[in-house]
Amino acid sequence: MSLKNLRLELKSHYDPIRAQHSQRFFKTAKGEYGHGDVFLGLNVPEQRKITKKYTSLSAVEIFKLLKSKIHEERFTALILLVHKYQNSDDKSKKDIYNQYLKNTKWINNWDLVDTSAPQIVGDYCLRHKDIKTLVRLAHSSYFWDRRIAIVATYNFIRHKNTKPTFTIAKTLLKDSHDLIHKAVGWMLREAGKKDLPRLKSFLDIYAPHMPRTMLRYSIEKLSIKERKLYLKIK
Repeated sequence: MSLKNLRLELKSHYDPIRAQHSQRFFKTAKGEYGHGDVFLGLNVPEQRKITKKYTSLSAVEIFKLLKSKIHEERFTALILLVHKYQNSDDKSKKDIYNQYLKNTKWINNWDLVDTSAPQIVGDYCLRHKDIKTLVRLAHSSYFWDRRIAIVATYNFIRHKNTKPTFTIAKTLLKDSHDLIHKAVGWMLREAGKKDLPRLKSFLDIYAPHMPRTMLRYSIEKLSIKERKLYLKIK
């Protein structure tokens, strides 16, 4: 199965109505975060089904696909990259991780970040106890790097290590972008499932300074009484 065949198969599922809907859903109008993105109109199950046929593609071919102007091709590339990373030796994992960070220009929508950052960046940083890279990404002027930083901590949370999430969340408290607010709130909520006292301690200090969307996401699993309390002090 070649890269050319993969691209042809993806394009064979072109759905103009769904593509138009996707362009609205992923905010592709001028001035929006997904401006200029091109869609074929495939849904995620379709892409994952197709991807299973092409897992033998090399990392070089996958990164070539990642540089596509078509959203579904980039999404497919990241599904393949996660599979490649998870089934590689340590040296290849390092190579994929490094190339991933060099190509974040193409990992430029929330679904692309969320389907790959925990599995690649999060896994590698957890294995190597590397929080500095996440902090560096959190300070990036490129806001998709910042989303990668916080969403990558999901892998730490899954391994019951919530400290990086709270560290990166603190760094991003004053971020201006709504997609960062949502991602930080989401990760804080997930961290709270593993360590509720730590979440409450964080909220006791920072809730008054958190964007409202971030706060609302972070407190979703708290009791009604607690949610009202934190929203009141905002």
